[in-house]
Amino acid sequence: MAQALSFEFLTAGQIQFGRGKVGAGLAPQIMTLGVPVMVITGGSGLRHAGTRALVDALAPVLQVAIAAEPDLKTIEGAVMRARGAGVACVVAIGGGAVIDAGKAIAALIPAPHPALRYLEVVGEGRALDAAPLPFVAIPTTAGTGAEVTKNAVISVPEHQRKVSLRDARMLPDLAIIDPSLCDGTGRAQTMMSGLDALTQVIEPYLCTRANPFTDALCRDAIPRAVSGLRRLSDAFDRGGDDPMARDDMALASVIGGLALANAGLGAVHGLAGPAGGYLAQHGLICARLLVPVLLANEARAESPALRGRFSDLRAWMGDAFGVSAEMAFEALARFIEGQNLPRLGQAGLPADKIEQIAQAAASSSSMKANPVDLTASDLTEILREAL
Repeated sequence: MAQALSFEFLTAGQIQFGRGKVGAGLAPQIMTLGVPVMVITGGSGLRHAGTRALVDALAPVLQVAIAAEPDLKTIEGAVMRARGAGVACVVAIGGGAVIDAGKAIAALIPAPHPALRYLEVVGEGRALDAAPLPFVAIPTTAGTGAEVTKNAVISVPEHQRKVSLRDARMLPDLAIIDPSLCDGTGRAQTMMSGLDALTQVIEPYLCTRANPFTDALCRDAIPRAVSGLRRLSDAFDRGGDDPMARDDMALASVIGGLALANAGLGAVHGLAGPAGGYLAQHGLICARLLVPVLLANEARAESPALRGRFSDLRAWMGDAFGVSAEMAFEALARFIEGQNLPRLGQAGLPADKIEQIAQAAASSSSMKANPVDLTASDLTEILREAL
């Protein structure tokens, strides 16, 4: 007898999507969550007039810049500053790393114990003892979907790992997705972020914990993301931009966050965690691993249901690239090569560490949802192909 359907679905308290959503008019809504407000930004500050107007309208405000992907020391320093200022609400404006930093800071400000009590892998992995402060996420890149996920990825350099702080209460109270904040982003950043977004709608569709809700989201988002990436690539070739394609990628990114938070991921992200201890560019890791992982998983797909999902994926991708389903993954590989992104070895991933990375990935949380069993040897070969 077939097993009864059962799943849960969690997301941000409220999602607001659309051009022009960010500006001074948003400040009163945020300030109802608590003041003083702490604003977390990237190291380069705020380049969009709307975000600058928003921060100017938030008062009182403590502004903290995160210059790179957040590490534990940086997070702990920001937590101490926030406690000293009596911060009651945290707002993060930036890419996925900035949003993850904001989530972690909002979670740890009320925490009665050190961060390592709550961190996975390198810490005790315990549940938060207190609810996080209210948190608002405003992404300026289209890739990670961090604005609708319940974990924050933090680098721990002494362990050469990126690990998660995870709790359902870390989901933002408010997620504001304004695609205009991505306008003008350069080719490399756009493509690395966009290929992360594509990976995060493909892996939940193929993973072992897929459910009808996430399937419905991914069926829309996969062809949308491939089309959006192609149109943006064409726009870059012409020396311009494509706002409608930016909108599609921003939506695909949100959907990817919803899908991964409520279904799971797979081997790309299983490898990306330990590989991220050596190479900061998460989007590049996803871009270079996506096709090798797809081919390895497909080669081992035995069940008719999983083979059907790969057929779906090939059909959607083939349509988007204007090729047959049989050539779809080859077309994706050619597209990625055409973006002039470095290979992982060129970017700094040490070849002598790939077996160690593969061993760590084999037991990662993302790997648990991969649709087929891949051995550490399989994962090593995937990494070797991407070097």
